[in-house]
Amino acid sequence: MNFEAWLTLACFVTGIIWLIDKLVLSRRRGKNEEGNWAVEFARSFFPVLLAVLLLRAFVFEPFRIPSKSMVPTLLVGDFVLVSKFSYGLRLPVTHTKILSTGEPHRGDVVVFRYPRNPDEDYIKRVIGLPGDKISYHDEQLYVNGKAVPRKDLGIYDGPDADVLDQMRLFSEDLPGVKKPHKMLHIIGREGPQTDVTVPKGMYFCMGDNRDNSSDSRIWGFVPEGNLVGRAFMIWLSVDFSDFDIRFSRIGDMLNR
Repeated sequence: MNFEAWLTLACFVTGIIWLIDKLVLSRRRGKNEEGNWAVEFARSFFPVLLAVLLLRAFVFEPFRIPSKSMVPTLLVGDFVLVSKFSYGLRLPVTHTKILSTGEPHRGDVVVFRYPRNPDEDYIKRVIGLPGDKISYHDEQLYVNGKAVPRKDLGIYDGPDADVLDQMRLFSEDLPGVKKPHKMLHIIGREGPQTDVTVPKGMYFCMGDNRDNSSDSRIWGFVPEGNLVGRAFMIWLSVDFSDFDIRFSRIGDMLNR
């Protein structure tokens, strides 16, 4: 059972105890008489658990970057805030959409439930929208038959660089996106090749670390129902190799 399910269960149990106490038990005891430990626990923690559940389910959710698949945009140890209302409000646990508030745009950095294991969250960049034709050959990305422009920025030796292989840093301009984003290629290594058309209700997502990312080139499309939200800000960054806080990254926005 994941954290969201535990939180929902805890909120439900403490809420039931709180309600029973409010409607029944409190009338049976004196004004100055306290309830048993379970009642007092529920009365104290139910409002807190409810507030956390509502914030996490419908407003913001924190997410920790566990891998190098989004370097250089996101580093291992970055903690990002995810907007839960960007792509529709969903009920916790069942993830049933109850209100449509928008759809992903090309270039969005999104968190989603991994299609092959929905209990696991992934974070990637949206490359292909429903109906798009996406091709990737010889390190070149094509969207709807046109090569996506990119600019070579030289050798990358920044944080989370590959210690065994040289990496080149590029600036890439996705169609319809105002600002370019940076991405990496490992010299001498080619990522998976693909030629696909994105089906209705699906999205094609890739990591910015193109040759070190398990993404839609390998396991396919991301269903709309698997979307968790749009990552929009780094709120904490920790280099766990020496437990240093990377203050310069705190507050960085992940803009389209």
